[in-house]
Amino acid sequence: MSPRARILSATLVLAVTGGCGRAPEKGTTTLRFWAMGREGEVVQELLPEFERQNPGIHVEVQQIPWTAAHEKLLTAFVGRGTPDVAQLGNTWISEFAALEALEPLGPWVERSAVVDSAAYFSGIWDTNKIDGALYGVPWYVDTRVLFYRRDILAQAGYDSIPSTWAGWRAAMEATKRTVGEDRFAIFLPLNEWLPAVVLGMQTGSPLLGANATRGAFSEPAFRRAFDFYTGLFASGLAPPVSNTEIANLYQEFGRGYFSMYITGPWNLGEFSRRLPPELQGSWATSPLPGPDPGVPGVSLAGGSSLVLFRESRHHEPGWRLLEFLSRPDVQLRFYRLTGNLPAHVEAWQDTALAADPRIRAFGEQLRHVVPAPKVPEWELIATRVQERAELAVRGGVPPDSVLARLDRDVDRILEKRRWLIERERQRVETADRGTP
Repeated sequence: MSPRARILSATLVLAVTGGCGRAPEKGTTTLRFWAMGREGEVVQELLPEFERQNPGIHVEVQQIPWTAAHEKLLTAFVGRGTPDVAQLGNTWISEFAALEALEPLGPWVERSAVVDSAAYFSGIWDTNKIDGALYGVPWYVDTRVLFYRRDILAQAGYDSIPSTWAGWRAAMEATKRTVGEDRFAIFLPLNEWLPAVVLGMQTGSPLLGANATRGAFSEPAFRRAFDFYTGLFASGLAPPVSNTEIANLYQEFGRGYFSMYITGPWNLGEFSRRLPPELQGSWATSPLPGPDPGVPGVSLAGGSSLVLFRESRHHEPGWRLLEFLSRPDVQLRFYRLTGNLPAHVEAWQDTALAADPRIRAFGEQLRHVVPAPKVPEWELIATRVQERAELAVRGGVPPDSVLARLDRDVDRILEKRRWLIERERQRVETADRGTP
């Protein structure tokens, strides 16, 4: 069954709704731009300037809820109704590139005076490359750092987060002694896969092996990370609960139920709004510790990218829109409107970013990020990681057994991928032999 047919059988056609902005004048090229969530609302404030600088181009924005975006994009692909330009979560790039839905951007970048790979965080840029080809340009970035109670850590004898796992573990043990039996050093929600995966990335685990066709979770690198992760629960440093089992995350952080939490930039604003005034000077952020001395703690490369769809008839004006939204000054305006961290490194020189130590921790971490495995099945695999990790923590199942089961789960998920790769190998061999 072809990719189009598989997707068609798995999705329902969604009605195309909305559109906004003034009606274009006669003779104007109209670009259809799909953007998600609040970004789709806010980006419209930037577009009058683009249209002023690019007479003859009108941008029609369609705002799509994140909950519906993936299915709507797939449905548009099947129905040959994709937009010209779209915002795409960078973990979706591999899926749409595999479907040959996206325009390769390498030739456009080579000719561009605005977009340059050297001007971006390398790990973020890499999320947009599949098999050496570039399919997206980073729009805004996302990663995870450690939020922590600076006052409680000081009571435990530390003025900052240590840079190694051993030091971090010692700081957590000191924090636990300080806060007492009914409180914890760190909160690692059991319904989130990211902490276990990021720790595995830090030890150099590829997560997937054999050309990304099998799980590599039983291998020594991930096993080391998994032992560190589960040990935090076994030692009483982390509560064995999910975030749905905590009434209010911000209140619990404020009352010291936990003192550390791995999370992303959206919580900068949430912590500022939700914590009481007397605690506003008591929390801070830090890049993640690394497993060994001299080894930076990597985190996950996340965020959203801008893409051109292959079937668009307006690649040139679409690329001009990508260039406009990639400019450092425009990215700074977008940051001020949304709080989304800019992808362009030059924008980080602005005082609003450089002078805030809580934001600066994200800038430091973004220099040490790696992408998730670039396979369309990754989100399903990540769910299996979370389920198996929870089994180890709540169910007391030995790590060897849990990771072996996880590898078997992943091998089943990637069975189709192995078949396709083998089929392609046989096709190439047949062509090389000149067999009709």
